[in-house]
Amino acid sequence: MDKYGHINNMVYYGYFDTVVTDYIVRIGQLDTSSDTVVGLVVESHCNYHRPLAFPTIAQCGLRVGKLGTSSVRYEIGVFGGEAEEVAATGHFVHVYVDRESLRPSSIPPDLRAALSPLVVLA
Repeated sequence: MDKYGHINNMVYYGYFDTVVTDYIVRIGQLDTSSDTVVGLVVESHCNYHRPLAFPTIAQCGLRVGKLGTSSVRYEIGVFGGEAEEVAATGHFVHVYVDRESLRPSSIPPDLRAALSPLVVLA
């Protein structure tokens, strides 16, 4: 918590990163330490709707707003405790690149298969 008695705004970006990284490593089978392709964050954004404070347990929802050839837009909602109202919403975009050259690379097939069910159709 910060001096205002709520969870500081920068912590929400940590929530975003944690929920996405957990999903792509655990479900997508991406080995972030040795795979030849890595995701780089090229854009991020957060809207704050209501404050959360300790000891609230934050819960995050994850969906995919766009799944491209080499990029994916992750969209996250942060909820607190039993409340149904969202505390924050945001997104970030990963561009998958070759680890050595840092040039865009196709999203690995196993990861694409894991992300596909999360795609929200407009």
